[in-house]
Amino acid sequence: MKTDSKPITILMADDDPDDRLLVQEAFEENRLMNNLETVEDGEELMDFLHRRGKFVDTTITPGLILLDLNMPK
Repeated sequence: MKTDSKPITILMADDDPDDRLLVQEAFEENRLMNNLETVEDGEELMDFLHRRGKFVDTTITPGLILLDLNMPK
């Protein structure tokens, strides 16, 4: 069994900038090696996942999505 030691990318979709900052600080404080990407609403989330708009050149595929369930768009 092959194990991939590269940390997964985590995508956080949250419209509150304070919540995004809190999570980023928690990752840094706990020395998590995961790359954290953020989007601000549901439309940006779909653009990120489908590589549209400003995310057309991204090659990142998130391994985990932290989703704010009460988010606009």
